[in-house]
Amino acid sequence: MQKVSVEHFAQVMGLTCFTPDVDMADRYISTSDVNRPGLELAGHMDYFAKERIQVIGKVEMAYLDELPAETRRESYRQLMDQGIPCVVLCRGFTPHEDVIELSRQTGVPILGTQLATSNFLSQAIYYLSGELAPRVSIHGVLVDVYGEGILLLGESGIGKSEAALELVKRGHRLVTDDVVEIHKMGNGSLMGSSPEITQYFIELRGIGVIDVKTLFGVEAVKEKQTIDLVIKLEAWKKDGVYNRLGLEEEYTEILGTRIVCHSIPIRPGRNLAVICEAAAVNHRQKKMGYNAAEALYKRVQKNLKEDDEISEDPEE
Repeated sequence: MQKVSVEHFAQVMGLTCFTPDVDMADRYISTSDVNRPGLELAGHMDYFAKERIQVIGKVEMAYLDELPAETRRESYRQLMDQGIPCVVLCRGFTPHEDVIELSRQTGVPILGTQLATSNFLSQAIYYLSGELAPRVSIHGVLVDVYGEGILLLGESGIGKSEAALELVKRGHRLVTDDVVEIHKMGNGSLMGSSPEITQYFIELRGIGVIDVKTLFGVEAVKEKQTIDLVIKLEAWKKDGVYNRLGLEEEYTEILGTRIVCHSIPIRPGRNLAVICEAAAVNHRQKKMGYNAAEALYKRVQKNLKEDDEISEDPEE
């Protein structure tokens, strides 16, 4: 199960820590869902989602401010005794002194942000959805071609990195070479990125490692990209059977998500960069409702029908 430490979450979100004595490194967040405790603060703890971040907004703070100090402390204690990851106060609110002492006793950190509650919730959910998404690392190359994320797969040495370099020279962007870290987002889409240690580097056999960002500039690289199309590079075989028309889509499955997949035979003289560009544009056309293979098929069928009608005409 993926998880994020509260310490890392606080750093990324720019949160203020009101309880520096409490260790946040060993407390973890395991879900992208968040909770605004309402009934829980009133003592109703049935079905309480204790694994979620607990967010205190304007409404919750107004309720807590009206409570006697002892009652407020007891409300917080019931909340923190459940083993929640942390409490986040929005809109610049600060915790009461007795609550800070309770935080030290229970080990639950109290954090704060100047953001409005709704803004913080949306940002927190977006960040955690990406960090906690199911993920897998595969051997391949990911490039952004005309806005379409193309994942190049194939055996080592078949030409994936060379194709990526040529695409970069043609104005497209590299996301990652050699290892692709794939996250499955909440909407089912796949997001690809690079391991931090190899980000922006390409290995070219015979030359070595090159830094694409340094050589071609920041416009030649991208941190992450949705995966829209998979291209498998295969060594060309004389007796191999390859898709010539593309009337029926072929798919591959990654993390339970089906992605359109093309198998491309490789032989001397084939320009892989041009093929990738054509595949990206063709895939975009299909998403917009135009399928060139179907258009050609309908045109051929129409011509055959017209030829049949002419041959059946007794005057011909």
